[in-house]
Amino acid sequence: MSAPAQGAGGPGVVVGGLAVVGGGKIGEALLSGLVRQGGGAGIVVVERSVTRAAELAGRYGIGTADLAGAAAGARVLLLAVKPQDIDGLLVQLAPHVGPQHLVVSVAAGVPTSRLEAALPTGTPVVRVMPNTPALVDEGMSVLSAGRYAAEAHLDEAEALLSPVGQVRRVPESQQDAVTALSGSGPAYFFYLVEAMIDAGILLGLPRDLAADLIVQTALGAAVMLRDSGEHPVRLREAVTSPGGTTIAAVRELERHGVRAALIAAIEAAHDRSVQLGRSAT
Repeated sequence: MSAPAQGAGGPGVVVGGLAVVGGGKIGEALLSGLVRQGGGAGIVVVERSVTRAAELAGRYGIGTADLAGAAAGARVLLLAVKPQDIDGLLVQLAPHVGPQHLVVSVAAGVPTSRLEAALPTGTPVVRVMPNTPALVDEGMSVLSAGRYAAEAHLDEAEALLSPVGQVRRVPESQQDAVTALSGSGPAYFFYLVEAMIDAGILLGLPRDLAADLIVQTALGAAVMLRDSGEHPVRLREAVTSPGGTTIAAVRELERHGVRAALIAAIEAAHDRSVQLGRSAT
């Protein structure tokens, strides 16, 4: 995600109701889903790279603006920048926003208190942890209210994000765990699928066939988890026959500590989220 700067998208005042500030991966993921579901009318992007701003504007049929223009014309500002860039952005944004706006931040690890301290008193802030499957309308977004955000602000943020997937609300104290689990989660699945495809190639399958087999298997397994209501242990046991191929594979996963490694990885992501929330480093 890129950090915007004033003047990046042109000096005009926007006429729409939503400004997406930052046109990186997660910014574009959310932007693309919102445009698919509701069209680009009333949406602008603020992006420090003029080339990137023009690319997004052309791709999605939206406008561009600088921060001042975005805040003047849009009541809702969706901050989609890296946590390392959030403090500089807030310094630029503070003179242009106030309690009449709703600031929705998807910066991983950054608490609402840090945002509120940099913005005018009373500015409502909602912290969100989305993930990249928003690109295909299957995202998972988790919301938490800041000090000045009322239920109506949460409702508005949920309505904003629900077109691109599922939305849940949690106390902000749980957001670092959410970041580790669902925010970073797609990468864990991609990593696993990559390894399984490599195994298929090792066993003599063409890459394309191995990929098709694994992707459809992953999709089917996910739908079973979602729709069956069964615990994953029971679904796994249903595939695991005594003395069969699956139990042999599971034994190797346990022998190599895959379960422990995955838990440790998620804990590491949680700890990094906490660290990002404490400083800009």
